[in-house]
Amino acid sequence: MDTSIILAMTLAALVGVALGLLGGGGSILTFPIFSLVLGIGTRETIVSSLFVVAITSAVSAAFRVRRREVRWKVAGVFAATGLIGGIGGGMVGQLLPETVLTVLFAAIMIVTAIAMMRPRRERAARPPTRPVVRGIRTTGTGLGVGVLTGALGAGGGFLIVPALTFLGQPIAAAVGTSLLVIAVNSSAGFLTQITTVAIHWPIVLTFTALAVAGSFIGLALSHRLPAAGIRTGFGVLVLAVGLTMLATLIIQTLSA
Repeated sequence: MDTSIILAMTLAALVGVALGLLGGGGSILTFPIFSLVLGIGTRETIVSSLFVVAITSAVSAAFRVRRREVRWKVAGVFAATGLIGGIGGGMVGQLLPETVLTVLFAAIMIVTAIAMMRPRRERAARPPTRPVVRGIRTTGTGLGVGVLTGALGAGGGFLIVPALTFLGQPIAAAVGTSLLVIAVNSSAGFLTQITTVAIHWPIVLTFTALAVAGSFIGLALSHRLPAAGIRTGFGVLVLAVGLTMLATLIIQTLSA
């Protein structure tokens, strides 16, 4: 078996661990694995990533539901608005050059990594906002995440989880709700773009199976490891991958 395939399948478990543990990060890692390790084109990488993230997130979300860590009303708003945004984002993504998509994805990875590594302070208790204001914030965030998901193949967990914690949700509920929303958004993006590329299904299905296995490890670790240390370590990894993607693109452009 090719060395790159062995490495990619080994890293697939890390994708699952990230989703099961943090409620995000699946596409952040899946994209460079398919693109850099396996050498797959950007558009096929995006669609393949959407499939992997959709299935793995759905499995992880099912277990979070059993723990009562999913907020159904919030998830419903995010999923509905994200579905609309995901379809629109998928259409926009088909119009953008692959180079632009790669740069956008790498930029999002870098910004996300920096945000993850910043120390977080506990927020003082504040009076709850009015339902109308909460609804507007939730709807706007859901639409934005959906567009990002459809256009770039990014499930949006690193946007959803911070948004939900800011709105007052406990971290466990934010992660569980994020997984459900990611599953819906990624499915919408995948169905929108599946007819535009040819997927190498043996690789994608094997990768997905290993990612699902890794998600069980993430779920088991989610209540045992300190959240701050996990965020920082994962942020360093995401930053390194994002910078590598940009450097690779620059080298390819200069050598062309």
